Amino acid sequence: MNEFMSLVFALLAGALLGVFFFAGLWWTVRKIESTKQVALLFLGSMLLRTSVVILGFYFILGDNWQRLVAGLLGFIIARIIVTRLTRVADQSKNTIAQES
Repeated sequence: MNEFMSLVFALLAGALLGVFFFAGLWWTVRKIESTKQVALLFLGSMLLRTSVVILGFYFILGDNWQRLVAGLLGFIIARIIVTRLTRVADQSKNTIAQES
């Protein structure tokens, strides 16, 4: 039972890291339109997001390969969810803009 809970924790931790990474990427892409320092915003965002995810995988998931795989699975699931949610948000925004 303890091993199962460890894998569930790893899956959730990977999902949270994925949500942080991909939602941060979406936020960065949205903010690029309104900033004058595009390179600084993009580079800073990439370094922050990548550092947090690498450190999260290292400290939370790094001592056991099964937990690492579960974390990666959670990360991939979060990518799919965030991608679909942001696509729906962009489509609804475009529909509202076209109706105006």
